[in-house]
Amino acid sequence: MERARKRRRTKIWTLILVPVIVVLAIGTTLVVAALQRPAPADEGSEAATPSPTPTPTPLTPVEQLLVDADDPLACAVEFDGEGIDFEPMLQSQETLFASLPIPARDGMAFGGWYTSAEAATAFEAASRINGSDPVTCDDQRLTLHGSWMTAEENAATDTEVPILMYHQFTTRPEGEDGWLRGNYAYIGDFQAHMEHIGSTGFYLPTWDELAAFIDGRLHLPPRSVIITDDDADQTWFDLAVPVVTENKVIATSFMVTAYRQDPAPSPYVLRRSHTHDMHEAGEDGRGRMANWSADEIAADLNASADVLGVREVVAYPYGHYNDTTKQGVAQAGFEMGRTIEPGKVRIGTDKLALPVVRIDYGMGIDALIARIG
Repeated sequence: MERARKRRRTKIWTLILVPVIVVLAIGTTLVVAALQRPAPADEGSEAATPSPTPTPTPLTPVEQLLVDADDPLACAVEFDGEGIDFEPMLQSQETLFASLPIPARDGMAFGGWYTSAEAATAFEAASRINGSDPVTCDDQRLTLHGSWMTAEENAATDTEVPILMYHQFTTRPEGEDGWLRGNYAYIGDFQAHMEHIGSTGFYLPTWDELAAFIDGRLHLPPRSVIITDDDADQTWFDLAVPVVTENKVIATSFMVTAYRQDPAPSPYVLRRSHTHDMHEAGEDGRGRMANWSADEIAADLNASADVLGVREVVAYPYGHYNDTTKQGVAQAGFEMGRTIEPGKVRIGTDKLALPVVRIDYGMGIDALIARIG
C-alpha cells in the first residue's frame, strides 16, 4: 500500500517537472540563437560593418603653440607677406614684442611688420610693430604683415637715425654744481623730451633693426630715434625710468656690470653693455678699451654679456676706441659699438663707430626738436 503511494507521487512530480525542463531548454536555445544571430544589414548593403573611430583633426601650428603654452596670456603670432615663410612665434601679452624676425631678399629692403596688409603696402609708420610695442592680440592670435621696397627706394628715403645720449639727471632746474654739471639733464626737460617722442609719431628702432638698416636690409621711417643712457647712475633709476615708463618709450641703459647688475627696472628699459670693468683710465690716460689687447677686451665684454644675457651693442667708456678695440668687440660677438662722436646713423655707417646726439644740461624741448625734428 505504502509502495503504491510512493509510485503515484513520483509519477505526479515527473509529469510536473518534465514540461518545465523542456520549456526552459527551449527558451535557453532561443536566447543563445538570438545572441549569435548577425545584426540585420542596412538596406542596400551586403552586411553591416562597425562604424570606424573618427581620426582627430591634426592641430595647426598656431593651435599647437597655444596648447603647449597653456597660458591665457600667450599670443601666437603668424607672419604674412610676399616671400615670407616664418613659422608662427609665441609671444606673451603684457610684455613687449621680443625677437621679431627680419627677412632678407636680394636687392630689396624689408619694410617692417604691420597690423594690416594695407598698412604694410603703404609703409604706414603708425601701424608698424616692433620690439618697442606691447603685445596685444585677439583670441590669442595675431597676424603681422610684411612688405618690401627696392634698395634704391630705401636709400632715397634718406633716413638718419639719432641716438640720444643722456647721463645723469637732476631735479634742480638750475642744474648741478661741479665739473660734471653738463652731464646732468634737468628731469623737467627729460619729461618734455619723452612726451614729444612718445606722442608725435616717432618710431623707436630696436638694435637689431638698426644693424639691418645700416646694412641696407631694412627700411626705417624718417622719424626714427633711439634713446640711451650711459652709466646707469642712480638718478637714471630714480628719476628717468619712471618718465620712460609713463610715456611708453623704449630706452637703453648702458651698464658697467662691475659696478652694478640691477635687473631691468621697467619693460621699456633694455640693458646693454658699457663694458664689465673698462670704465677706467688705461696707461696712456685714455680708457682701458683703447689700451688693452683685443683678447683682454673680448674677455671683459664676455663677462659683461654673461651678466646682461645679450651680445649686441657696447657703448665705449669715455668714447675711447681704436682698431684694436673694434677687433676685441667683434671677437666677443658684439655687432655694434657706440662712440660719443656727434652725428646720426645712416645706411652704411660703421657699425663699430656709431655716432650720437649728446644731451647736455639746459637742452630743453626746442633744442631737442632742432636736433631730431
